[in-house]
Amino acid sequence: MRISVLGAGGWGTTLAVLLYYNGHKVSLWEYDSDYITELIYKRENVKYLPGIPIPEDINITNNLEDAVYDSNMIILAVPSQFLRSAITKLDYAGIKNSILVSVAKGIENNTLMTMSHMIKDVFPMISDDQIGALSGPSHAEEVSRRIPTAVVAASSSIETSQLIQSAFINSYFRVYSSTDILGVELGGAFKNVIAVGAGIIDGVKFGDNTKAAIMTRGVAEISRLGIAMGANPETFAGLSGMGDLIVTCMSRHSRNRYVGEQIGAGKTLKEVLSTMEMVAEGVDTSRSASQLATKYNVETPITTEVYKILFEDKNPVIAATDLMTRDMKMEGH
Repeated sequence: MRISVLGAGGWGTTLAVLLYYNGHKVSLWEYDSDYITELIYKRENVKYLPGIPIPEDINITNNLEDAVYDSNMIILAVPSQFLRSAITKLDYAGIKNSILVSVAKGIENNTLMTMSHMIKDVFPMISDDQIGALSGPSHAEEVSRRIPTAVVAASSSIETSQLIQSAFINSYFRVYSSTDILGVELGGAFKNVIAVGAGIIDGVKFGDNTKAAIMTRGVAEISRLGIAMGANPETFAGLSGMGDLIVTCMSRHSRNRYVGEQIGAGKTLKEVLSTMEMVAEGVDTSRSASQLATKYNVETPITTEVYKILFEDKNPVIAATDLMTRDMKMEGH
């Protein structure tokens, strides 16, 4: 299969290498021409994925038309807030027969669209059967080193989800299929907000009890909002829900947890983001998630407090106290 990967960050590079060794003909596109020159010369993503060689047969290019030419599948590995500007440069005639697979985990600000909805918005003539998503607990730092990982491929079409599944699956990267693309995308996006909250807990040094509580209740509010938006409740107990939440809240590789930890330790959001090369999707998604909760009239207390800490400079300790002293409730999801 001919597969294009758009976005040469850590995850895009990881997937390009994985797909190449799965036997596919792979192109890797990056918008930054200077960065492309470095990738071609070094055959290594020194900035985002040091130590992982990029095979010579992977076509690394800054030419978008060249990257997607005659591709059976196009992997969209551009951060969610930049994805629209990237795909609007694609010529529909060149992709009309391709499967488009988003691997970004976010909700577009302002439009409040998932990535699959955004793709359909940009290319209304593309069939839903041509749009998919890949999500789950999968840090590039580990997948690139062939550490056993399991994810889920989703599309409204079971045939398409299984095609994505077959393209990616191998001995260290297990892929399940799903037709709940909405739930898979929402779980992958919303868990990043909870992970920022988990990082804040680490920064404030509250402890394991607190983190366990925020993770568990985080799944509850992710599920409530996702169900209100039309997703399958079971999806949030799976790899793209609970699975991704666990790894993003706990891992040293998690950018979202890192942002929260630094803020919990007393830094401002501006200070933290100014030192980061990679994008922490949970920051922008906290805006979108809060707006979606209001739109669908769903209670999301953790998301609300994370938003207030990030954008209204609320003290994390006060936010925790406000969460702990809410009205008494029965446990439920």
